[in-house]
Amino acid sequence: MPEVKSMFREVLPKQGQLCVEDVPTMVMCKPKLLPLKSVTLTKLEKMQRDAQETIKQQEMVQSSQDETQP
Repeated sequence: MPEVKSMFREVLPKQGQLCVEDVPTMVMCKPKLLPLKSVTLTKLEKMQRDAQETIKQQEMVQSSQDETQP
């Protein structure tokens, strides 16, 4: 990988102590939007609605058959 030339040159002291302070700072990031309903809950609700519709259709067919029979 080619070396990138920097505008600044690193300088380390030859005598004395080297002091480095690491101060944690706040980092702002994008807010994470959470869904109000999970994907699993949405699927379960859809399955339940489909099952209820199927039951209603079966009841309607059965009631119409009962009406036609003497």
